[in-house]
Amino acid sequence: METLSLAVWAVASAMAVVSFLWAYRWSHPKVNGRLPPGSLGLPLLGETMQFFAPNPTCDVSPFVKDRVNRYGTVFKTSVVGRAVIVSADPDLNHYVFQQEGKLFESWYPATFTEIFGRDNVGSLHGFMYKYLKTLVLRLYGQENLRAVLLAETDAACRTTLASWAGQPSIELKDGLSAMIFDITAKKLIGYEPSKPSENLRKNFVAFIRGLISFPMDIPGTAYHECMKGRRNAMKVLKGMMKERMADPGRKREDFLDIMIEELRKENPVLTEAVALDLMFVLLFASFETTALALTLGIKLLTDNPRVLEALTEEHEAIVRNRKDPDAGLTWAEYKSMTFTSQVTLEIARIANIVPGIFRKALQDIEFKGYTIPAGWAVMVCPPAVHLNPEIYEDPLAFNPWRWQDKMEITGGTKHFMAFGGGLRFCVGTDLTKVLMATFMHCLVTKYRWRTVKGGNIVRTPGLSFPDGFHLQLFPKN
Repeated sequence: METLSLAVWAVASAMAVVSFLWAYRWSHPKVNGRLPPGSLGLPLLGETMQFFAPNPTCDVSPFVKDRVNRYGTVFKTSVVGRAVIVSADPDLNHYVFQQEGKLFESWYPATFTEIFGRDNVGSLHGFMYKYLKTLVLRLYGQENLRAVLLAETDAACRTTLASWAGQPSIELKDGLSAMIFDITAKKLIGYEPSKPSENLRKNFVAFIRGLISFPMDIPGTAYHECMKGRRNAMKVLKGMMKERMADPGRKREDFLDIMIEELRKENPVLTEAVALDLMFVLLFASFETTALALTLGIKLLTDNPRVLEALTEEHEAIVRNRKDPDAGLTWAEYKSMTFTSQVTLEIARIANIVPGIFRKALQDIEFKGYTIPAGWAVMVCPPAVHLNPEIYEDPLAFNPWRWQDKMEITGGTKHFMAFGGGLRFCVGTDLTKVLMATFMHCLVTKYRWRTVKGGNIVRTPGLSFPDGFHLQLFPKN
């Protein structure tokens, strides 16, 4: 019996030593140089819980703000089992974007890869990424926006707002999501509400609810619902692709038809898996991010009458200068919207729809006395720059005039990266600006509104409106 007790004690002691060594190695990784300060938290769990903690303000998350105050603008942490260098430093952010494909490459945590697909565009590099970007710009580039999408967006905004005006209340975020999904899904997959694609939007809603949530795939959790939504959405997209592949005589009508043409080439660059993941990402990015930003934008306009007055003045002047006041919005009118452009940039700066942009170091990199080890992830943190009082005076104030007389932003800069930066500057940026400007034009020229309820935000760390933002619209005439 004594021998057995000694054996149990020995095994327990050995396990304790192994656990201690494992925990020590976790918190003290070997590196050729000096890591930035910070904590990797508990083994495997890291600081994941703190990262996903709710933040009910537009300000920088407490997770980032506390660590910047404690460690400086570059610090280490661990999220969802992965060691990460977080950058709130404008110089490092800019360097990361400029060195993509040389010292850094696009990377996202394994949970994001599961959500968006292993062949999603964010995980592709080099020639394949550039090839897909060229294809997408055929749809979302300025030429197609000017020729087709502006008029279609204007018509959709007019129809949607007219339908809302007869209701006692509309939930703005859901209403905008439905409208923008209808616009973009029609161009992407030939969306018709009466067809199975209507169910597709419902699956995307389920997907979005758990998109930026704690990655626990257990029934009842937001992440589980997210993955279920993805599976259902992909089932619909696969069915559409199979049906069209079997119809070689079909005429090109939408972006999915362009994908099919690429797949039918003798030596196709594209694969079905890449095409499906691209369609999935485009459908999500086209409507959800813009709907969120625009909802926050209308909330900010509602709370800032002086900005709303200046915006309305610009748009009413456009209408007065038309021969026909009811004519559709033209490209020349859109390009003349100077103050609207400033409003859009200010909304994007405060909204921070993308709370973190991930890259991976391809080799050991020295920066301001610290080493970013090869293979480590770097999370560029746009909110920490956009809401930095040393860069933007009174950063939480909604002040579009701060952009007055500034050069037009056509890519990411050290101090503005709401649409990304470097090689991966968002290909949908121009579409987003058109959607926001067109909706604001139709809204402020024809309607007044009042808040019915809601409007509170929560970041976890992605932006959401937990109790919605409910408005009632009234025609001006």
